[in-house]
Amino acid sequence: MRRLLLALALLAPLSAAAQQAVPPSPAMPAPTGQPNPGRPDVQGGVPEMGAGRGPMPGGNPPTTTERAPPTGEATAPVPRAAAPTPVAPIPAPPPFTDRNLPDAEEMELQRILQGGRIEGRVSIPDQRSANLVQPQGREWREFHNVTLAWIGGIAVGGMLLVLAAFFLGRGRIRMEHGYAGRTIQRFNLLERANHWMVATSFIILGLSGLNLTFGRHILLPVIGPYAFASVSSWGKVAHNFLAFPFTLGLVLMLLLWVKDNIPNRRDIEWFKMGGGLIGKGHPQAGRFNAGQKVVFWITVLGGALVAVSGYFLIFPFWGGTSVNDMQLAHIVHSALSVLMIAAMLAHIYIGSIGMEGAFDAMGSGQVDLNWAKEHHALWVEEEMAKARQAVVPPGARPAGD
Repeated sequence: MRRLLLALALLAPLSAAAQQAVPPSPAMPAPTGQPNPGRPDVQGGVPEMGAGRGPMPGGNPPTTTERAPPTGEATAPVPRAAAPTPVAPIPAPPPFTDRNLPDAEEMELQRILQGGRIEGRVSIPDQRSANLVQPQGREWREFHNVTLAWIGGIAVGGMLLVLAAFFLGRGRIRMEHGYAGRTIQRFNLLERANHWMVATSFIILGLSGLNLTFGRHILLPVIGPYAFASVSSWGKVAHNFLAFPFTLGLVLMLLLWVKDNIPNRRDIEWFKMGGGLIGKGHPQAGRFNAGQKVVFWITVLGGALVAVSGYFLIFPFWGGTSVNDMQLAHIVHSALSVLMIAAMLAHIYIGSIGMEGAFDAMGSGQVDLNWAKEHHALWVEEEMAKARQAVVPPGARPAGD
């Protein structure tokens, strides 16, 4: 019922407005108090609302008092907004990564470069520092992230597996005749001090260098980001400064031992007999056997290349070098370093737990006489001859003559 009353209240103003808009026709009789039987009575169904016009009916009041347009008057159509054209969604590019995942910006750079480079502007005299991106950088990044990891993993990891298998199968190499109780001087103080300077520098250089390649994959998950950042920072400082004593030690090592490490025919026989590591018996050798000569030349020649290439990285753009030159220096430096680390692991194994009595040579400098005769018999004979000549000078006659 309330809805009906509300509808009639809304229609009443519209009917009154229609009566005022249409004037009475001349043929139509004037309205009287009596209703015209031929004309319907136009009257609201409810009294008008407002002050002094009757009580407020129930229900909600009309929401507007705007009059409707007169009857017969045309209204302008309301224009409708055009429907938006559907647009295909644009997929977001995948995130950038060094693990060969596609990236929109990286693909765009590859299309732009194609043998060229991107350069910026600098205010310093050296305009080479303005190089931002150059094509060879991708090849270097591929080497550092993928190739070097494979080379280092195979060389270092493979050598560790070989040494572990050799130790389990062969065990520690013992002296065949036991200790003689007499010793002979193997290396003097200068030789031992220089050896340990080179060895200590190389160990720290090797560990800090391996951290650059494998640290974020092996060490970072174990010690966490803060400790890893501290270890890497100090390792970088040590790596840069220990390059100088390492280089000095290589020069002294070359001067001290080069005359005893010249290859000869006896070295071939040493390799044929497995150096006494495989089977029984020990081949004849001088002060350094064939295996030690190999280690010596790997250390001197390989260390020299590693040192020179490392100095190019410590002092960038020195001597007219370019970014490409430094990338080549890094490739040489890192590849030779991991190969040297693998070779030195074998040297460390033999000089420590792999062979009985071997550590004394660089420890105290005095080795057991039986050990010296087994591994360096020719050198022992030379030292014995020198000792006899020192005791009995040449040309001296025995007493009583």
